[in-house]
Amino acid sequence: MNLLITISLKQAKSITATSYFCFPSIKVLALKASIGVAVRSEKKSSLVERGEERREAMAAELDELTVVKEGEAEILMHAKNEVFYNKTQVNNRDISIAVLRIFISKRKEEHESKLSKRTKSAAKVSESGAAESAVNEEKCNGNTKVPKETSEVAEKTSTAEPCTTFEEMVKTTEGKVRVELKPPRVLEALSASGLRALRYAREIEGIGQIVALDNDKASVEACRRNIKFNGSVAISKVESNLADARVYMLTHPKEFDVVDLDPYGSPSVFLDSAVQSVADGGILMCTATDMAVLCGGNGEVCYSKYGSYPLRGKYCHEMALRILLASIESHANRYKRYIVPVLSVQMDFYVRVFVRVYTSAGAMKNTPLKLSYVYQCIGCDSFHLQPIGRTLAKNNSVRYMPGFGPAVPQECTDCGKKFNMGGPVWSAPIHDPEWVASILEDVKSMKDRYPAYERISAVLTTISEELPDVPLFLSLHNLCATLKCTSPSAVIFRSAVINAGFRISGTHVNPLGLKSDAPMDVIWDIMRCWVSALYLYHLTSQVKNHPVKAQAPDQAGSVILAKEPVLQVQLLSDNLLLPANFARAVASLSKAQAKKVARFLPNPERHWGPKVKAGRIITSKHISLLGPEAVNGYLSHENGGDEEGPETKRVKTEEEVEDPTPEVS
Repeated sequence: MNLLITISLKQAKSITATSYFCFPSIKVLALKASIGVAVRSEKKSSLVERGEERREAMAAELDELTVVKEGEAEILMHAKNEVFYNKTQVNNRDISIAVLRIFISKRKEEHESKLSKRTKSAAKVSESGAAESAVNEEKCNGNTKVPKETSEVAEKTSTAEPCTTFEEMVKTTEGKVRVELKPPRVLEALSASGLRALRYAREIEGIGQIVALDNDKASVEACRRNIKFNGSVAISKVESNLADARVYMLTHPKEFDVVDLDPYGSPSVFLDSAVQSVADGGILMCTATDMAVLCGGNGEVCYSKYGSYPLRGKYCHEMALRILLASIESHANRYKRYIVPVLSVQMDFYVRVFVRVYTSAGAMKNTPLKLSYVYQCIGCDSFHLQPIGRTLAKNNSVRYMPGFGPAVPQECTDCGKKFNMGGPVWSAPIHDPEWVASILEDVKSMKDRYPAYERISAVLTTISEELPDVPLFLSLHNLCATLKCTSPSAVIFRSAVINAGFRISGTHVNPLGLKSDAPMDVIWDIMRCWVSALYLYHLTSQVKNHPVKAQAPDQAGSVILAKEPVLQVQLLSDNLLLPANFARAVASLSKAQAKKVARFLPNPERHWGPKVKAGRIITSKHISLLGPEAVNGYLSHENGGDEEGPETKRVKTEEEVEDPTPEVS
């Protein structure tokens, strides 16, 4: 037994075959030792093989990864369509960064203003305390008369406002307590590759912790890989979690100063939880890419998602913005909250809104005043808005009443056709002019830090010149198409509106769109006068082609032209009254137009638009989204070389289509 204990495995390995028969126990130990050596050698060889396989797999994976740089962030993107990335959204990300920079500065200003108010209230408290002590002394001395001002101050005395969740009490060296503002926390609810969160962390000064969420494992792995790839700044500020954004936002109410929603498609399922996750005074940034639904392609689907019915007019893209804002307001009202839009943009193939979220049961009552139904004539371009609610002021009280209706008769007063009704939509301003001016100034001062500077500066310039209090817009070409007449230039039409005593501006949504506070009867009077001027020009110049095409008597254009213009404009030079004055007005061109600043830029490259959703197999049918070169490159990569599979079909490029001549060897 002692022999079995003392003999080592190495010694047992050297025992000869003769000893096996003499000592059976030693035979067992020797066999175990030899088996152990063989197992270890096999394990070692298998580990080497696994290491080689792992290195080969890593090398193959690295070959499939490409580095994509945008701004100061870099990400590793897989050649396969595993994680969603769209180069077109650089405009979206640049505007978001510009808005966040202004939000941080405004937030700091609001905090300092709040501190100054607290300081003043504290000073009043100390003064009232001194007044109370003086009163007590007078009472002790038998003088019970108290000055009225002193008693009022004592009654209004109250403690300072408590600190919010995102403020902390800090003791200074002098012993006084100072409230310090924490950096804003950001939630990117649908992060995918994490590029947006990484750009926020690396490019925005004063930003706090950024939480990037996704419910796709491949996206979370890619996001964590990109966080490490971007160095210590990204590692310290950005964290990636695998979670359902809706559940996460519901379980973290009022914890984030910034909530960013940029889904693939509609954001409607995230709005209810998003408005609860934003802190008071925080900002919600929301994108919607389901433009076919929002612009009236599927009205019943839009109503089920957003609670509004869209109309298919030239203003449909602005109406999409207003439908999204109305939906966010509706979700916020359920929790005694309301929104204040600071910027609303329609770009490329999506709409993007930036709204501040506040909590106030009293201010929430004003929501019906901000929403309206839209009546669109089916014969002409006339549209009218009917507010849902109104207020009735009596003495010092305000009563909220239902809006007056109907805003229009059964038939259009201009052409006699019926109306389509849509909405409700947000009819209050969709921009804050002060915010827009600050954002534009910041973008121009840091143009080198915005990859899409030209595009976003052009959009912001056009937005800064819009009439903020005029919902929707007209299309000059549509007006002329209704009348079948030659179109006046935009300067002539704008001058006529200005000379009639109304305001007019362009819109960032449509280069041919015109916003004006002039009623539709004035607009049609101006067009009637324009047609009369065309008739006169036709008679005097003896032009063969008539400037106005004939229509059937029951057509909208014929009915409109059959009426005499009612509008009369007095000329300044004399007392003549004319139906319309087409003399060029000073304000007929905006400042950007006068300086010839580019406002509507073409796409920087072909196939600039939406991309295929992550996880979908790219085939030849996606050529309209990606282009022939990208589709052919992906198909050849999937087939592992130059050989094409039996089910794949190579797509001809534009050069091959233009030059179909075969090569001659």
